[in-house]
Amino acid sequence: MNAAVLTLSQMRYVNKAFWRNPASAFFTFAFPLMFLVIFTSLLGHNTVHIGTRSVNLSTYYVAAMASFAVISACYTNIATAVTFQRDAGVLKRLNGTPLPSWSYLGARILHALLISVLLVAITAAFGRAFYSADIPTGATLLRFLVMLVVGAGAFCALGFAITAVIPNADASPAIVNATILPLLFLSGIFIPFGNNAPGWIQWVARIFPVRHFANGMQAGFLGTSFNWTDVLVVAAWGVAGLLFAVRFFSWEPRAG
Repeated sequence: MNAAVLTLSQMRYVNKAFWRNPASAFFTFAFPLMFLVIFTSLLGHNTVHIGTRSVNLSTYYVAAMASFAVISACYTNIATAVTFQRDAGVLKRLNGTPLPSWSYLGARILHALLISVLLVAITAAFGRAFYSADIPTGATLLRFLVMLVVGAGAFCALGFAITAVIPNADASPAIVNATILPLLFLSGIFIPFGNNAPGWIQWVARIFPVRHFANGMQAGFLGTSFNWTDVLVVAAWGVAGLLFAVRFFSWEPRAG
């Protein structure tokens, strides 16, 4: 059977498994909207200055929660799910089948991308309906989609990469959250800094991909300037994560 067909078949299996766990699926979609409502209720009447623009925080959080949704679907969910499957012996059994390893990884990435697009669409529609957020169109939409696809792929690769340093399934939530939550705060996802961020925070944020991904997503929703350098930085992190995953990814449970 064609490898591409195997990948699509495996993606259908991953998709069925996702929707057959309604609690997990529900909270995957509910968390971004829940945080959007909470943050806009607390801070939505204020404004933040981004470059030369003054943006209402309710609109700002639509872009921020869309970014958070993609990161959660691609990085957090993949890292946690793959670690649990590894400890349960599922990956070891899969590795012993004719299914190519890249087909399994590709199916996971395609499924995460599908969920990411749905999450962003729902968040955008919710933001448009309740917070008058702009929806990307035309050339802005094309650039937005480029950042969405590149960002989703990069965070998927980083999700696979982080499994190499997670010793067991019990440790996965703690390690995954410890590696992403500080960056979400430092990159302005939960707390908008605008033009007033301390210098050290801006310096740290520029190193990691979350800030650059958020910048690209904001350009679609807020009309801020789009910088292709942000796409390149996110892509570079994705390539680095993929290379690390290819070298150190484990199909078998860790000893001890």
